[in-house]
Amino acid sequence: MTEITRSPEETEAVGAALARRLEEAGITRAFIAMRGEMGVGKTAFTRGFASHFGISGVKSPTYTIVNEYQGRVRLFHFDMYRITDGDDLYSIGYDEYVEADGYCIAEWSENIENEIPTDAIFVTISRIEGDAEGRRIDIDYENTCI
Repeated sequence: MTEITRSPEETEAVGAALARRLEEAGITRAFIAMRGEMGVGKTAFTRGFASHFGISGVKSPTYTIVNEYQGRVRLFHFDMYRITDGDDLYSIGYDEYVEADGYCIAEWSENIENEIPTDAIFVTISRIEGDAEGRRIDIDYENTCI
């Protein structure tokens, strides 16, 4: 699935649509691997996803590595930018988050490529050349049941 957005609000709406789709499919636990360069809208997408479940105040977990939110569901929002190896990853309790009920959204998932669950949903956000505000959002559900 590919969406084109031209504002943070439109990017948030795509995140909310994914959350709605998971909820309608009865999927209460999923790993969403976010990819995209700095400033492209990964956190905006996550804010939209969270808003569907009544969660507000979502901020990038750059310095804390993971933020946990509770709404109608639990949301674990990771920033893997500073993760450099498996020891770093597992020292934050990564495996426990992945196995918990709720949704994991990992920004900079490229840094943990070998640790991404096989049934992950991949979301890649990229800039549209020649359109400063334009974003292309590719969502890959290939290995999921939605």
